Amino acid sequence: MIRPLAIALAVATTFAVPGVAQHATHTVYRAPDAVQEPGQGAFAAIAEIVALLRTDPATDWSRVDIAALRLHLQDMNTVALTLVVSEDAVPDGLRMTVADGAPGADAAQRMVPAHAAVLAAETGWRSEVEIGARGLVWIVTDPEEAAAIRALGFFGLLATGNHHPAHHLALARGDPMHR
Repeated sequence: MIRPLAIALAVATTFAVPGVAQHATHTVYRAPDAVQEPGQGAFAAIAEIVALLRTDPATDWSRVDIAALRLHLQDMNTVALTLVVSEDAVPDGLRMTVADGAPGADAAQRMVPAHAAVLAAETGWRSEVEIGARGLVWIVTDPEEAAAIRALGFFGLLATGNHHPAHHLALARGDPMHR
């Protein structure tokens, strides 16, 4: 298994550390196998993707767009930490509203429409988004899963599924699914 931190540190960083692989006049630092997290989630996601791209001989470097991945990770951070969402129970599910102009509303408008479609495909739940003059409205319903949908709420629904790693790799490769 490729360890992104070890690769990133070995490639990008050299430190004088006694007792570690001496090379001429400098020392290359290698992280212990137990250390994995580089200290910040977005940096970790970027480091992981960079390591994958560097080991993939099919990487088309003319299309790679790490900046697009970084912008998406900023949107994720904004949505997760600053977005204000109102949630209202509806028959069989939940209606979530993000007012236009609210902090994080632009990020939500970039992320939610694509995620809503993926959520529907992964769960079978009805998932519809409307963006209008008053903001974003996302309604998720399923008669058998209404309690789960309401309990998850906006942020739990946005985090549902394991499509995020593939999505991040697609963004970095220059094949954006959404930004």
